[in-house]
Amino acid sequence: MKTYNQNNFFKHTFCKFQEVQDFEFPEKTHYKSKFNSKYFYTNTGVYRKSNHWGRVANCRWKLNSNGNYKNQENVIGFAKWTDFYPLNESEKSFYVEVDFDRKICKIEPKKEQHSNHLFTYSEAQKRLKNIYRLFKENKWANYFDTEINELRYKIFTAYIQSDKTLQQIKTEQK
Repeated sequence: MKTYNQNNFFKHTFCKFQEVQDFEFPEKTHYKSKFNSKYFYTNTGVYRKSNHWGRVANCRWKLNSNGNYKNQENVIGFAKWTDFYPLNESEKSFYVEVDFDRKICKIEPKKEQHSNHLFTYSEAQKRLKNIYRLFKENKWANYFDTEINELRYKIFTAYIQSDKTLQQIKTEQK
């Protein structure tokens, strides 16, 4: 696995920063972007002060907020160098997690010793989009003899644990 540091963390990476309240951003920062995001590097990771998260240039940087974050507010987040993952079409570094009770799903980076089926980030995004669509729509389930929540569980579980297409999995359930 690639090692990230202050020289390469901003090149096609995925990361989940944790919001921090108890860090005073120094006057002299290591880097300031053209969109006024500020960066301060440590031996263990990077602090980022910014009013925009999500898609950042060629990266996907999420903010795990303490619940009070609103877009366009400056927030400080911290990420360890080990929290960065490559965004490319060759490394399968992500899995999809589904919460059936809340009807939500999310993309997670692989953890050490994780047994979930892995995808590239773009593959995981496609699966996420399809799952959300099938959570919202019910018409597709009329072609099956199974109750919709049970059907969703079977189909989504198979979908996130294999490289099969959604259509292949639906066909197998008939």
